[in-house]
Amino acid sequence: MRKMMAILLALMLAFGSVAYAEETTPQMPEGMTPPDMTEGGTPPDMPEGGTPPDMPEGGTPPERPDGQRPEGGMPGGGMGGGANKPDSYLTVTEVNEDSTLEGGSYASTGTDENVFHVRANTFNLSDAVIDRTSADSTGGDTASFYGVGAAILTTGGTANVTGSTITTDAAGAAGVFAYGEGVANVSDSNIHTVKDTSGGIHVAGGGTLHAKNLTVVTEGESSAAIRSDRGSGTMRVDGGSYTAHGVGSPAVYVTADIAINGSELVATGSEALCLEGLNSIRLYDSSLSGNMKDLSQNDNTWTVILYQSMSGDSEIGEGRFEMVGGSITSENGGLFYTTNTESEFVLSGVTIQAAEDSEYFLRCTGNTNQRGWGTTGANGAQSKFTAIAQQMDGDVIWDTISQLDMYVTEGSQLTGAVRSEDAGEGEGYCTLNVDASSTWIVTGNSQLSALNCEGTILDAGGNQVSVVGTDGTVFVEGTSEYTVTVRDYRATCDLVSAGTAGSWAS
Repeated sequence: MRKMMAILLALMLAFGSVAYAEETTPQMPEGMTPPDMTEGGTPPDMPEGGTPPDMPEGGTPPERPDGQRPEGGMPGGGMGGGANKPDSYLTVTEVNEDSTLEGGSYASTGTDENVFHVRANTFNLSDAVIDRTSADSTGGDTASFYGVGAAILTTGGTANVTGSTITTDAAGAAGVFAYGEGVANVSDSNIHTVKDTSGGIHVAGGGTLHAKNLTVVTEGESSAAIRSDRGSGTMRVDGGSYTAHGVGSPAVYVTADIAINGSELVATGSEALCLEGLNSIRLYDSSLSGNMKDLSQNDNTWTVILYQSMSGDSEIGEGRFEMVGGSITSENGGLFYTTNTESEFVLSGVTIQAAEDSEYFLRCTGNTNQRGWGTTGANGAQSKFTAIAQQMDGDVIWDTISQLDMYVTEGSQLTGAVRSEDAGEGEGYCTLNVDASSTWIVTGNSQLSALNCEGTILDAGGNQVSVVGTDGTVFVEGTSEYTVTVRDYRATCDLVSAGTAGSWAS
């Protein structure tokens, strides 16, 4: 029945009907075919291996490190879902040749159906209204990994979208999705998604997406405003605002190479940003804020996380977070958390507003997360953190199974204690490097493996802080009530391994 309806609707489009477009809508341009002419026919409702969104094979959606599955599903912990790539897509309008549409309204009401699917060549869409609505769509992994049900999907051609409004109200209905060899260029447009697993702009499987001056709002769970998923990809975002309201929906979810410039990024029910595995995020002159809720299944609450979930949605390797200028605001919990992965942070001149109850500035530790981010006692982090002309307030926490190299450089100031936690036997360490222009304001007794300091170490009252070896050696004798205990101390600082910050142009 659904296929018959799709055929009838496609034929109505071909004859200029108003079923999907207003009377002013141009005729279907050359290069577009109705869905009944799609090579291979339409896919089944749920491709083989696919699973509905509330019961994936083994895990949470990738941007859900802070919460349960949508619709009351089980918490994750195993490998990611087993959805197979569909052989074909159900779509209202397929693009195979160069074509252009200006103005008009376009709609889709089919189950797991795309409004437009660009398979080849170039599709130009401007000043259009696109509506994707379905109460029966399933969303889940086929939507997240392959773009099934997205309003606009490109899998092999280039979609240029400008001056348009895209609204979706269907599970798994992303606004614009680029997969594989597909490229999407989206500018000066509004995107609003309502249901779960419906990102605003989305890449997976190596897709490429460029966004400029967009206003994006998402409402559902697992619906990051800027979203990526299995198979990585490339995203460049210039200007605009991106707001995610759903629980477990960060403003940005990173399993790709993403760079953002001059944008407002807000998550009202989640961490601000989540990065998994061997991927990277670069933020320039942007504002980033999050409001993650405290949940019993987590051993802490954070604003930015770099981790490896073991879901299979990203390659294992070093994740990188770089932020230059702009601001970070935390409404709840700590600021930066890294666990069960290799990671690098570079912060340069970022204005940071911590939550009133913030437990830490940086936490580099293993975890006891109930979803199984590695094996407890063997899931520490290996991280390098570089601060450049950066003000930092809050404690730094490391544990005995994690390794942290921290560089405080170019007039930076760290105000807080450095605290060690016992996570069992391991090769954990923390080395703090403070250059001659920088300062550490110590707010509590601290423990380090090594301190290399050419700069200033004082308490909040301006008193010299004692630096004492684990064997009792007094390296620096101070008058403060606080003591820094170290295994090794040097009054010189080697910055050869410190991180560096780039620029949007680079």
